[in-house]
Amino acid sequence: MYLQMLLKQMKLEDQLKTSNLPLARKLSLGILVTANYIDDKVAEALKPFDISIPQFNVLRILRGQKGKPANLSTIQERMVSKMSNTTRLVDKLITKDLVERVICEANRRKVEISITNKGLELLKEIDPEVDAVEAEMTTNLTEENIEYITNCLNEIRK
Repeated sequence: MYLQMLLKQMKLEDQLKTSNLPLARKLSLGILVTANYIDDKVAEALKPFDISIPQFNVLRILRGQKGKPANLSTIQERMVSKMSNTTRLVDKLITKDLVERVICEANRRKVEISITNKGLELLKEIDPEVDAVEAEMTTNLTEENIEYITNCLNEIRK
């Protein structure tokens, strides 16, 4: 924990033990280091629930369907990390009874995925924990800072 606090206070160049980085590289490394920091903090919050960040993402996507099932490609399109193996993630969530798979009788290739009540209840427990982690990470930022940074990140992805 102390090391994380120390790294948080360190400038990027000090943390990476480098200097004179081109601005574009400094930015991309800063984003990557920050993304890893955020991933670590969120994963730590999810650990007591025995769920990974990609599994959490799938559950949130399915909750966002508001009772309507989704197919694997819809889930894959909405995943934060496109590298995730959606089929494997869904299979693990099925094993935990957090989602269910329904195969269409008329078209056996059509598979629909829905979140279960157990999955919805789990999200009700997890959401406040993740909200607290996100709020703690942004305590040093104003709402205007958050909007500005978000807009800048959107510009990078254009």
